[in-house]
Amino acid sequence: MDDIKNTIQKVTVVGTGVIGNGWIARFLAQGYEVTATDPAPNAEEKMWAAIDNAWPALEKLGLAEDATRDRLHFELDLESAVADADLIQENAPEREELKRKLLADIDRIAKPEAIIASSTSGIMPSTLQADCEHPERVIVAHPFNPVYLVPLVELVGGKLTAPENIKKAEAFYTSVNMKPLIISKEIEGHVADRLMEAIWRESLHLVNDGIATTEEIDASIVYGPGLRWALMGPFLTLHLAGGEQGMRHMLEQFGPALKLPWTKLVAPELTDELTERVIEGCEQQTEGHSITELEQRRDNFLIELQQLLEKYWPAANLNGKI
Repeated sequence: MDDIKNTIQKVTVVGTGVIGNGWIARFLAQGYEVTATDPAPNAEEKMWAAIDNAWPALEKLGLAEDATRDRLHFELDLESAVADADLIQENAPEREELKRKLLADIDRIAKPEAIIASSTSGIMPSTLQADCEHPERVIVAHPFNPVYLVPLVELVGGKLTAPENIKKAEAFYTSVNMKPLIISKEIEGHVADRLMEAIWRESLHLVNDGIATTEEIDASIVYGPGLRWALMGPFLTLHLAGGEQGMRHMLEQFGPALKLPWTKLVAPELTDELTERVIEGCEQQTEGHSITELEQRRDNFLIELQQLLEKYWPAANLNGKI
């Protein structure tokens, strides 16, 4: 890890929304010098508020010896923010045209050896790097909210990305206590978001068809498969469900059920009626609790859950065997 810290010392975060601020908090907590930039009104004020909100959870989780919020600087000018960075983390809104132009601008400004990483949740890196003069250093590094606590980051290279830059990025994100998952073949939505989208589509159908409320659907995950998935994921969970013969028996027993119409697959039309039903359901679930309070509850849960994972699955390796 010392080698990568010698190579990557200055990090710039472009875009300080929820994801961008999550990155800032994580980088700071691991002792990095961070420059942030965002042209939006009140971006700097909102950034500091987000860091202040995340810091108690990071202190509880454990800060690096040299971690301090004093190493964070806000710079309104993009060129000044990016010029000296060793790694740039882009977090612009999920619009292809906007991201392509921004990444091309960053590529033009950044020093040659800098890594340029996009947090995009769905756009493929080959698309994002298409307008760049140095596409070999452009990658996708897709995190999950809250970025400062959830360790998974999906690393995806495009057709023109140099393999050594993926390896360099893997070492860097590992140095900030993340679990990099290198995705060998690019696809829209990467891996984890495609899985979440499948559940999200089915959830919308269940609400739309009047089968379950938002609260009931959430409870079905929290108290059911979610408990097992937190430790084992869908494949290993079903492997155990097959008894001593594992997945072999599982597929023999339940494989035919895959032909049954248990899922809708295509999302329902997001009508005004369905939209209001979903919004009202979520507001009823959270009535009397602020978003900040819910975030703090979530953060404390995630910290304790990760401590349990380290206890019961300490050998977990995303790019190898358990």
